[in-house]
Amino acid sequence: MGRLLLCSGSDQPKSSQRLFLLKKNSKTSPFRRMSLLYPRLRLFIFSLAVLAFTGVQLVTSHEESGEWDCEPDSEARVPAQFRPGVVTLDGHADDWQDVYGFEFSLLPALDPDEENAYKGGKMTVKALHDGKDMYFLLQVDGNYIYSKGDNHGCPSVALMFQVGESATYHRMGGCKESPNTCNKTSCRGYEVDIMHFSIGNAVPGRLYGGNPIDSREGNGGDRFGHLVDTYAWNPHCRNLDGIGPSGNDSTAQNDWRGAWWHSSFTTHTGFVAEDSPYASSGQKGTYYFEFSRPLRSMDSLQQDVQFTIGQSSKFSAAFWYPSDGNPWHGSAHYSVSCDWVPLDVSPGSSSPVKGKSGSAWGAASGFALLLSVVSFCISIFVGYRISINKAIPFTPMDRL
Repeated sequence: MGRLLLCSGSDQPKSSQRLFLLKKNSKTSPFRRMSLLYPRLRLFIFSLAVLAFTGVQLVTSHEESGEWDCEPDSEARVPAQFRPGVVTLDGHADDWQDVYGFEFSLLPALDPDEENAYKGGKMTVKALHDGKDMYFLLQVDGNYIYSKGDNHGCPSVALMFQVGESATYHRMGGCKESPNTCNKTSCRGYEVDIMHFSIGNAVPGRLYGGNPIDSREGNGGDRFGHLVDTYAWNPHCRNLDGIGPSGNDSTAQNDWRGAWWHSSFTTHTGFVAEDSPYASSGQKGTYYFEFSRPLRSMDSLQQDVQFTIGQSSKFSAAFWYPSDGNPWHGSAHYSVSCDWVPLDVSPGSSSPVKGKSGSAWGAASGFALLLSVVSFCISIFVGYRISINKAIPFTPMDRL
């Protein structure tokens, strides 16, 4: 190693010594000769290597720290029952009490380890449909935190659905293209549909999402409450509906509507923006996020999931929560599963509410049958009583 001239101070050879070493070691590689003539060149090359490594780390900051390991709950699935006229889209959960839901542990999305689960509690996901629209309720325990105007300083939720047949939960679609090469052609079949609601500018109990102003712009944005309709091919290739690397399409729109609430609120008459922060910070309670979207949208860009009655879709739900007073960042979210969760859109004939109606019909039929039997028995009894009475004597008219 001494011949690589890794020395300093008085030990550093002079230029004549360098030429002597070069002649003496004429068989050395050109790179070594350059290092002998210019010792600082190696320091420059080393610096470039460090910068390159740092750059790679920044680009892959959304990736997992190790190999992906997933063991999903095989029993996890959410039924979307046919329940018309049951819920009102206002953020309140009172009208969801009789709707079945599934309770999920919230694990870090990039490292689904039970030891690092969300400490505040679990998330319950409920769904139903009325034959026209789908409805979702996400409820998760959490101390009340709200910072007006700061989306990252407030809790946030998202729903993600498989659109393309090859789209995976892992890596948000799983297309292997880079941000510079991902497009609707190179990532065809890897599309996922994402609804994201950040509540920093959203008043509790008020509706947000699709609105006439943003719909005229032809994209999935929401300038008022940040309940946005987006699509993705992977974590680095995400866009609002209608916006893409190959150009924008004015036919897109935001099909989602939604509202939020927290159980610590003491009023049910409605809030306005001036009431912020709406409750005292740190109060224990539960967050409620309620959403709706048509079963079928007018999407022609392969950016929206299309629900079909009697079939299952694949979905997941995510939750962001600012911890220890620090705002959350994009990849630091919790998820209900490390893989897709089935969402079963039930037809009307097989929904539980139909079973209840059938039971009621059976009871009514039984009562009607009992009443008929009683009436028949009374008729026989009356006829019998009449038949055993003595006959009334006949009196001719001429004797009167």
